[in-house]
Order: sequence, then C-alpha cells, then structure tokens
Amino acid sequence: MAEGAAAVRGADGNTAEDMFLQDERTDGDLTQLNLGELDLTTDEFILDEVDIHIQANLEDDLVKEALKTGVDLRQYSKQVEAELQRIEQASIRDYIKESQNIALLHNQITACDSILERMEGMLSGFQSDLSSISSEIQTLQQQSVSMNVRLKNRQAVRSQLSQLVDELVVPGAMISTILDSPVTEQDFLEQLHELNNKINFAKELSFRETLACSDIQDTVDKLRVKAVTKIREFILQKIYSFRKPMTNYQIPQNTLLKYRFFYQFLLANERTVAKEVRDEYVDTMSKIYYSYFKSYSGRLLKVQYEEVADKDDLMGVEDTAKKGFFSKPSLKSRNTIFTLGQRGSVLSPAELEGPVLVPHTAQRGDSRYPYELLFRSQHYALLDNGCREFLFLSDFFMVAGNSALDLFNSIMGKTLSMFLKTMSSYVSDCFDSIAVFLCIHIVLRFRAITAKRSVPALDRYWDAVLELLWPRFEFILEQNIQSIRNSDPQRLGLLDTRPHYITRRYAEFSSAIVSINQTFPNERTNTLLGQLQVEVENFVLKMAAEFPSRRDQLIFLINNYDMMLSVLMERAADDSKEVEGFQQLLLARTQEFIEEILSSPFGGMIAFVKEAEALMEKGQLDRLKNDEARICQLVRGFSSSWKQSVEAMSQEVMRSFTNFKNGTSIIQGALTQLIQYYHGFHKVLNQPPLRSLAVRSELINLHHLMVEVKKHKPNF
Repeated sequence: MAEGAAAVRGADGNTAEDMFLQDERTDGDLTQLNLGELDLTTDEFILDEVDIHIQANLEDDLVKEALKTGVDLRQYSKQVEAELQRIEQASIRDYIKESQNIALLHNQITACDSILERMEGMLSGFQSDLSSISSEIQTLQQQSVSMNVRLKNRQAVRSQLSQLVDELVVPGAMISTILDSPVTEQDFLEQLHELNNKINFAKELSFRETLACSDIQDTVDKLRVKAVTKIREFILQKIYSFRKPMTNYQIPQNTLLKYRFFYQFLLANERTVAKEVRDEYVDTMSKIYYSYFKSYSGRLLKVQYEEVADKDDLMGVEDTAKKGFFSKPSLKSRNTIFTLGQRGSVLSPAELEGPVLVPHTAQRGDSRYPYELLFRSQHYALLDNGCREFLFLSDFFMVAGNSALDLFNSIMGKTLSMFLKTMSSYVSDCFDSIAVFLCIHIVLRFRAITAKRSVPALDRYWDAVLELLWPRFEFILEQNIQSIRNSDPQRLGLLDTRPHYITRRYAEFSSAIVSINQTFPNERTNTLLGQLQVEVENFVLKMAAEFPSRRDQLIFLINNYDMMLSVLMERAADDSKEVEGFQQLLLARTQEFIEEILSSPFGGMIAFVKEAEALMEKGQLDRLKNDEARICQLVRGFSSSWKQSVEAMSQEVMRSFTNFKNGTSIIQGALTQLIQYYHGFHKVLNQPPLRSLAVRSELINLHHLMVEVKKHKPNF
C-alpha cells in the first residue's frame, strides 16, 4: 500500500505522503494566520454582530443538548475538534487505500477520451457520406417521376390503340353469326350489339378521315345490310302473326319486347326500314283492335236484358202491369230501374277488375246482364289492352310524351271513335238512370286505375265518355223530377195509408244514387237529388190531403216517411241531407199523431192540464175552484177507462203502421206522453186551491200507472 501511495504523485512531483506531512506542518502555523473579522482582538469587531452569532449558535440542536446536560462548552469544543481530526485522518487513509483504483480510473478516462475522439472522426465521415446519399436519392426520385409519366403516356396510347384495333377488327364469329344464325338466337343478338358498336365507331372515324377505317367499311356495310334484311323479315312476320284469331281477347304484342333492340338497330342504321316496320305495325294493330272490339261489342249486346226502360218508365208514372217493373214476376233475374239491389257490386274491386264476359259462353248458358255489366266488361278489355299497348309503344318504339300519345291514337283512334259512336247511339235512348250512373262511376274508377299505372293515353277518351253520360243522367233525373211534379193523386189508384209505390221508388232510387255517389261526390248530382226530394215531399203532402181525416193523413205521412228513411239508412250515411230531412219530418208527424190518438180517450184531461198549467204560470189557479164537478168527472173517468183505452190505442197503432218497429216506437211515445200528462194532472190537483178536493183520493197512484203501462210496451 505504501508503494502504491509513493507511486501516486501530484502535479508538482510530490507524493501523497509528502502532501499529508505538509498539511500537518501547516496546521501548526495556524496561529500565524490573519483571522480578519474573526479575530476577537481587533478593534473593528462589532459586539452586536457577535451577539447575533452567539444567539444563532445557541439555536443549534447540539448546543442546546450540551447546555441542557450541563457540559462545559470548552471541553465540548475540544471533543468536537478531536472528532473532526479523527474523521479527517480516516478520510486520508481511505483515499490512500483507493489511490490505485483512482489511478486506474484516470487511465480508463484517458483511453475513453481517445476512443471518443476516433468515433467523432468516424461520425463526421458518416455525415459527409449521408449528405452525398441524400443528393443521389433526390436525383433518383426525379428520374422515377419522369419514368412514371412516360409509362402512363405509353399506357394511354396503348389503350387507345388497343381499342382502335379491337373496334376495327371484324371477327369471323360475327360474320358467320350475322350471315347464318337465326335472329331468335342469343348469339345473333349479342353479335348485333357488337356490329352496332362497330358501325358507330366507323362513322366516328370517318369524320376524322382515319385511313384504317376504309379497310373495314365494306365488310361492315355488308353485315349491316344483311342484319337489316333479316330483322325486317322477322319483325314483319311477327306483326302478321297478330292477325290470327285470338282465344283470350288479348293481342300478344308483348312478345316483341325482348327484340326491342332490333327496332333500335333499324332506327339507327336504316330509318326507311324502321319507318316501314312502324307503319306496318300501326296499320295492322289498328285493324286488329277495331275488328276485335267491334265484334266483341256486338256480341255483348246480344246478352243484354231484352226489356229495357223507356221514356214512360219514370218515377211518377202510374204503376200498372206494364210499367215500373215492380209487378213483373217474369223478370226475376233483373232488378228494377229504381232499385240498386246487387247491381252496385259491379263497382267492387273484385268485380271491377275481374275477367271480362265471354259472350258465346253467356249465350250457351242463356244468361242475361244489365247494361252496366256489359259496359264494365267492354271498357275493362279496352283499359287492359290500351295500357299494355301504350307501354309497349313507349318501350319498343322508344317514344314518350306527345309522340307516344300520337302513336297510340293512330292505333286506337278508330276503335275509340267506334266506341263513342255506339255509346252515343245507346245512351240517347236510355232511360235507366241507375245504369247510366253506374257507368259514370265505372269510368271514374277506370280513369283512376290508368292514372295509377301512369298511362295517360286514355284520359281524353274517359273525358269524352263522361261528357256523354253526365248530361244523359241529369236529363233522366230531371224527367223523373218532372213526372213526380206532374203526378195526379186522382189517377194513382185507390187511397191507402200504407207506403205509396212512388215514395218507395224514390227511396230505393235515392239510396242507390247516394250510396254510389259517396266515393266520387258530384255537386250537380246532390243538387238534383235535393230537387227530387222536395218534389217527393210535396207529392206525399198532396196524397195525404186526399184522406178525409187528419188521423189517416198522419198515418199515411208517417208510413211513407218511415219507409223512405229506413231504405235510405240502409245505404246512405246517417248524416246525409236526405236522412236528416226525413228524420225531422218523421219526428214532427209522429209527435202530432201521438197527440191525435191521445185526444180521443184522454182529450178532456189533456185540455184541463194544459189550461191549468197556463193559469199556474199566470198565478190564476183560483179560477178552477168552481170546476170541481169537471175535475171529479175527469178523475173518475180516467180511473174507470184508462186500461181499455190504452189497449185499444195499442191495437190501433199496430194495425195502422206497416213497420212493426215504427209502430212500437209510436206506442212507447204515446204511453210516455200519457204518463207525463197524468203527472201534470197530479201536480195541478196538488196545488193549494185544489188540494182540499175529496176526489183526490180517487187518483191512481202514478207509480202504479207506470207499472201497468209498461205491460203494454213490447219487449224486443
């Protein structure tokens, strides 16, 4: 260890041991040091600062502990100094002990410094090389971008040249297919598409004066001519095949739809042939539709009812074995001209768009139909074929808007004119208003169907049909109104309080029109029905005036109002004007009749009650004191005869009214009114001026009367 310490020398050549001995000599000369401000013997020492210093030292924990234990500070100071010297010597010994490691560490640091110096040189070289590589990468990127641009340009040129070559080349498969294959094969259709593309491409190149185009022009032209010839023959044969008789009343023109590209090819490459095909189709289909619908319409008329309404079959005409169809037992299979019956089912969705009638089948079964069923069948066939034809024309011939409408009219125009002419002839002599009204609503529904299918081709025809039907319906309705207005009660047969056949006709007819009119309301129809109702009400009043007694008049009025109301409520809405009007009339006449039938058995009591109530309001009830005899007679008369009177009244009411439900309602109303009058009678006799009458004890208990009256009310 001593040898190691001697080997370690300082910068001045001294060893560590020499430096340690020198430090010890230095410690002996401390007394010769200049202490400066710490010298207590100097005159410059400031006592205040000394105090502060002492005070600060006294705050030290060790000093506090020494003072606390009573240790002498000087002795304590020497102990501390000796401890410090001991620690210092230990530190020197540790330093000497580790001197070899320190020297080794110094050598290692020196070696590391040399290595780091060499690494710095290497990194500087790397930095210079990276700068050079970055410049080379940038150059390569520029070259790559340039090469990419050249590649894209070459690819674009290659694509155009490839497409040009493909379009200019006419494959052998195309030539053989166009020349030899039937047009119905899928290969022909595919090659025709390719040929059409080459023809269009050749036209485009010809405008650019491309020399390569002339090499294939002759071949393409020959293929085009061959394709046009084969397509023309095929389409014309298809069109001619439509002229064969049909079994299902449908023209199979939709079979051409899968070949619609054929016409597109003709239109693009040979317009004269396309026009020829189109004109031939229009001429052929126009004749087919006209012939078909003319034959079909004629056959339909053969299965119509033989007996139809004429100008004398009006609502106000006298009911005989010849008129009105109500008394014709031979016409079991048809409805009357005033009754809807099952005729309204023609407007149901199931029947409206159901299969059309087949005339020869109906003739074999000896079936007969009303006009509206024939009208529905005829026009549904027109609607079905018309919609399919319009959609076919728009698709196959590639037309739209007015062009499509003009093409449709050129095909169907003759047929539609024939329909309108035939219908005008029939309607001008028709007096079956329900049939005409049903036809109107059939047209309204068919028009909605064509609108839903987005087919406007028949809109003008529907409007023309309605222009024929509406005026005729209004004319027939006005004729019926006039017939009721001019009716003579003296010529309508024997008077009877039961419902009149004219009011029954009106009720059936009005309910039919109202129920049909609910889906597509028409204000003009409502106005005419209102006029008809007014005339019927006047007619009922005229007929009622023919009865000598007011009671019979009221029975007649109630029976007729009730019958009309019952029929109307079966079909019309409860809030319709007709229902509301007759409800008010029936209520008023019923109340009057109740007063009438109560006046005979209970008139005296009723008159007394009304008179007494009027005096009570004026405070003059004392005037009845002198009518004790009259009051006694009324009390005893009611008590002795009210049961018999109620029974007779009930029987009379049930005999008078044809509607059992209405009769029972009138009985209930009469009995209720009777109880109210008798209650009023009790109330009058209970007043002070009459309370002392002895006859009051003979009054029937009101509760007992109500119990007995309930026995006469029907239970249902």
